[in-house]
Amino acid sequence: MMSEPYILDPSLRIRLPLRSEPAQVSDVELLQAIARRDELALGLLFDRYRLILFGLLVRILNSRPEAEDILQEVFLQVWRRAADFDEQRGRPFTWLVTLARSRAIDRLRMLASRERLAASAAREVSDEASDAVLDAFRSEQREIVAGALAELPEEQRRALMLAYFEGLTQSEIATKLGTPLGTVKTRMRSGMIKLRELLGKKIESLR
Repeated sequence: MMSEPYILDPSLRIRLPLRSEPAQVSDVELLQAIARRDELALGLLFDRYRLILFGLLVRILNSRPEAEDILQEVFLQVWRRAADFDEQRGRPFTWLVTLARSRAIDRLRMLASRERLAASAAREVSDEASDAVLDAFRSEQREIVAGALAELPEEQRRALMLAYFEGLTQSEIATKLGTPLGTVKTRMRSGMIKLRELLGKKIESLR
């Protein structure tokens, strides 16, 4: 079985040299010869259309390296599928442009998908790192608050804990403790003043 030819010239990573082509050989004849595995015909067709197709690919992909890769893929596809060309459905040049545009669009989709995947992975890593930092910060906060609360008088500490850890209102705390509402308010106010002082000292000591 004949191996696939190298079809790219040095400027486009193509190893087939430029050659003069018989002016009388039509595109259809070249494709028919390529279908018979004529590498010379493939080289002639490549020389005839490489520049215009390369320009089209650069405009679509906005990248010369990507355009070079796709140009090679297009002519390898021509080598494999030349027998599929039907001149009743259009000109060879139109067929080549269709192949090039299709390959370029597929490459754009692949690149976009790769970028989305990379961005998603980066976000996940960032989110995980942020969550870890936040959890550590919250844990440290809890320890600081718990330490400050432990230094409050029992009646103040209990009222504040019912409010901030169980979410009870002052009226609900008064009912739960069997204590007058005014007393609960006073204890909580005094406890908050003391708690702020204690927290300020503890946070300052960490700096």
